[in-house]
Amino acid sequence: MADLVAQRGGLPLRAPALAEVPDLDPRAIADLVASLERKPASLAIFQTGTGTRALFAATDGLGASARFLALLEKSTVVARGPKPVGALRARNVRIDASAADPFTTREVLAAIGDLALEGARVIVQRHGKANAELDRALEARGAEVVEIPTYRWSLPPDTKPLAELIAALERSEVDAVAFTNAQQVRNLFAVAKDGAESLRKALNATVVASIGPVASAALRDAGVSVSVEASPPKLGALFSALEARLA
Repeated sequence: MADLVAQRGGLPLRAPALAEVPDLDPRAIADLVASLERKPASLAIFQTGTGTRALFAATDGLGASARFLALLEKSTVVARGPKPVGALRARNVRIDASAADPFTTREVLAAIGDLALEGARVIVQRHGKANAELDRALEARGAEVVEIPTYRWSLPPDTKPLAELIAALERSEVDAVAFTNAQQVRNLFAVAKDGAESLRKALNATVVASIGPVASAALRDAGVSVSVEASPPKLGALFSALEARLA
């Protein structure tokens, strides 16, 4: 991202706001595969490429990948977007449906449409945090939801760059801030702590660019106005839109 800014003549201020921490218990994965052999899942939803690859790495380590792939053959497989699609295709998994752009929970639910879920078992590959909206919607349709944690989002080990970004924003030294993940918003405000209101005012006094609707929703929840939202939700579109706004 810093390179994209520099290539367009901007001055990047690097402030990493997110760390992906492994959150995968091989024993739990082994138990999951065994339980699926007893009661197969009618539906399997894969939300991220990172998590999908981590899940298969775990089944590889257990020598259980062939068994897990055979179980997926019996399920309706849904991918949230192009990244899990790529990870699944690398394993030759049949993909029955894929969420449409912009790849949010709403599009995932639309992709499974009127699929009968009453009494059905559904496995959901978790992204950095539990997708409560998706879980509630599936359970409301009578499904038994089993989440598979593979990694979780955390603050980066060094939060000094975030504190420096907050200070620079409050001094009106930043022309634009780009967010590529909803959790980045939450983490930035977590670092601000008691200075949240000052941070909110500073962000609303600059250009705030969002990668897509999920990040935008987190910003609005924090009381921050979104100046630019990428369409489609990709880095190229984000920086093109941001460059146009600043121009």
